[in-house]
Amino acid sequence: MLSSIKEKKSNRSLLIKELKKGIGYVPQGRDIIPKLTVYENILIGTEARNNSIRSFDEDEIYSLFPILKDFRHRLGGNLSGGQQQQLAIARTLVGKPDLLILDEPTEGIQPSITFEIAEVLLKYVAKGMSVLLVEQKLDFARLLSDYYYIMDRGKVVKRNTKEEIDFEELKSYLSV
Repeated sequence: MLSSIKEKKSNRSLLIKELKKGIGYVPQGRDIIPKLTVYENILIGTEARNNSIRSFDEDEIYSLFPILKDFRHRLGGNLSGGQQQQLAIARTLVGKPDLLILDEPTEGIQPSITFEIAEVLLKYVAKGMSVLLVEQKLDFARLLSDYYYIMDRGKVVKRNTKEEIDFEELKSYLSV
């Protein structure tokens, strides 16, 4: 148990270092802190900044994900999976990353929330933020991507631009 706690603290320290380099990361498991409120979870994202300001523009963040405003005093562990994903993304965005890495952000999330997340990400991409997306849902990836790299057993087997990729061929790699 103690080694697990030390490992989590070490992982958090490494994550903070990467965030300070301008890289934001939303892991597949979301890694929200269940015993902290929505507000406190978002506030943790401000640690990524290189200055000493530990606050965020609540109106901006809550306009992106309005449900988080309604639940800002609720414990993170009491949110649905989609709400936790919105929280994880909001927490990362307050760090103002230049590059946002998302590991399967649509996993286990209802389509309406997936669409809300896509809208938010497209706003940030339009402002110049780069997104590296690991995703199995083709429609979601198509909304956000300019380039595709398809991997099979750890190797890149196809790469192309959004305009040049054969989506029927791509689907063959996504079948179970």
